[in-house]
Amino acid sequence: MVRYEILGSLEVIHEGRICTPTPPKVRTVLALLVMRANRVVLVDSIIRELWGDDPARSAVTTVQTYIYHLRKLFAKEGIETPDRTVLESRARGYLLRVEPGQLDAEVFETMLDQGRSHIESDRPEEGAEVLRRALAMWTGPVGANVTFGPALEAHAIHLQEQWIRALELRIQADITLGRHRELIGELRYLVGTYPLNEWFHRQLIVALSRSGRRGEALQAYHHLRRVLSEELGLDPSPDLQRLQREVLAAGGPLRPGLARAS
Repeated sequence: MVRYEILGSLEVIHEGRICTPTPPKVRTVLALLVMRANRVVLVDSIIRELWGDDPARSAVTTVQTYIYHLRKLFAKEGIETPDRTVLESRARGYLLRVEPGQLDAEVFETMLDQGRSHIESDRPEEGAEVLRRALAMWTGPVGANVTFGPALEAHAIHLQEQWIRALELRIQADITLGRHRELIGELRYLVGTYPLNEWFHRQLIVALSRSGRRGEALQAYHHLRRVLSEELGLDPSPDLQRLQREVLAAGGPLRPGLARAS
């Protein structure tokens, strides 16, 4: 079965062989077809992705040439056969036929939904495990070896937001399971990578406090306050300010967590 991977470098894998096209613009066309799998991608959309608002007069012919190269590659690698058409010509565009399980981004989003469902059903252990496997599918930035135009950029942003949501849900499940100490290193990395994401800061403060490191939890809060003030001229949200007061008081919802973490 052929697999299309986009959660990292774009790769086409068939029977253990990597069959990804080499020419950059052909890769971009393939990435657009993969991102919009089982939907018609108009020739006009491909032209806009490749050349923006200033295409050459030969743009339509050039797109047809790129599609020809993809079909030739698929035929050579046995992805497309006389009995099985994968890349279909449609009115004013093209469609890449992808079956369930062939596209890693689709599998990832299915697993994200499963993980969310487990957590909402009060099964955090199962949710954390599914989400851990989903996140492990990512090998780098979306389409790392592809030059993006506006449509691919929008798809990449969507998938990146889904990655962050999966990460948040997995961390939420791990905190519910009392894995506060194990999370501290990861959360320190995340607040450094996403300094304006208050959710990650909040979980770091909670994890430190529930691990008996109240002084470090307060330092983490003051670091967030400084970052928000310097970057945006803002104070932490009311929820974060309330959390700071709870850490100072060493009571409220943090106290049970401190006992569990011991």
